[in-house]
Amino acid sequence: MRTVTLNYPMLPETAAQYAQPQVVALGQFDGLHLGHASVITSAVALAGEAGVPAAVMTFYPHPKDVMGKGDYEGYLTPSKDKQELLAGMGVELLYIIAFNEELSRVSPADFVSVMLRPLQIITAVVGFDFRFGYRGGGDADMLAELGQGAMKVETVAPFLLDGEKVSSSGIRKSLLSGDLDKANAWFGRCYHLRGVVGHGEKRGRTIGFPTANLQLEDRYVIPAKGVYAVKVFYKEDILYGVMNVGVKPTFHEGVTTPSFEVHLFDFAGDIYGQELKVELVSYIRSERKFGSIDALIAQIGADAETAKALLGYHS
Repeated sequence: MRTVTLNYPMLPETAAQYAQPQVVALGQFDGLHLGHASVITSAVALAGEAGVPAAVMTFYPHPKDVMGKGDYEGYLTPSKDKQELLAGMGVELLYIIAFNEELSRVSPADFVSVMLRPLQIITAVVGFDFRFGYRGGGDADMLAELGQGAMKVETVAPFLLDGEKVSSSGIRKSLLSGDLDKANAWFGRCYHLRGVVGHGEKRGRTIGFPTANLQLEDRYVIPAKGVYAVKVFYKEDILYGVMNVGVKPTFHEGVTTPSFEVHLFDFAGDIYGQELKVELVSYIRSERKFGSIDALIAQIGADAETAKALLGYHS
């Protein structure tokens, strides 16, 4: 998959470089959940039928992040993760439009005439609730009208799971409330965090549970504080373990910034400075303060056994 960064206004020479008949899925797609996947797979299928490339056009940073609107704090799928996932979905071209205040003021008509039509898009595929242009003034019908017959528009219906519309906002709420099962079901995969192992307090090794201190490499949505059963991808290896997300109240007071401590089962390698991708498979319990170190050690041991059972892990 080729990734192309575009800026508004797109210069004619830039448009000429990428102009070709193509089918493009349009949207923010933060999360690449089952609803987003239905839009993108529709675009890939239409592109295959037409014998043209399948593309995705999205924005970075997230418009809500730039405009400071809503409760937007972090990404479900930062840019690196989004690219990795899209490449596995048959997308050949990824257009990332740099979003800024100037672009936020662009009218729907100007967006289509400057950023879409010059690329020779034959079909734009969008979700049922797609909005674009200044203050979200454009919708799928307007997009088709502005395409002037050269660009068709296909609208994909809401993706329902157990009668509920799958959405990024719903996934965020589930992650923050500890309903990981629902979040993962809506993703169609396990939510993951990616980061580099750094030096922490090294307290875990003193109580028999050494941990890797994961320093997140991007602004992920932080899930509910607590303990998780996790699957860890390290280079070519798949490892299993238990992760604590939180402020370690047994040892600290007044700390608000969470840490991410991963205890890997039956692993003793040196992974400082190495990148880990940590999939959150199951939420075990919320974080709490213990009355003694012995009580904490006993609970960590119980959490590890619970995680092993949930993961089907055997030493």
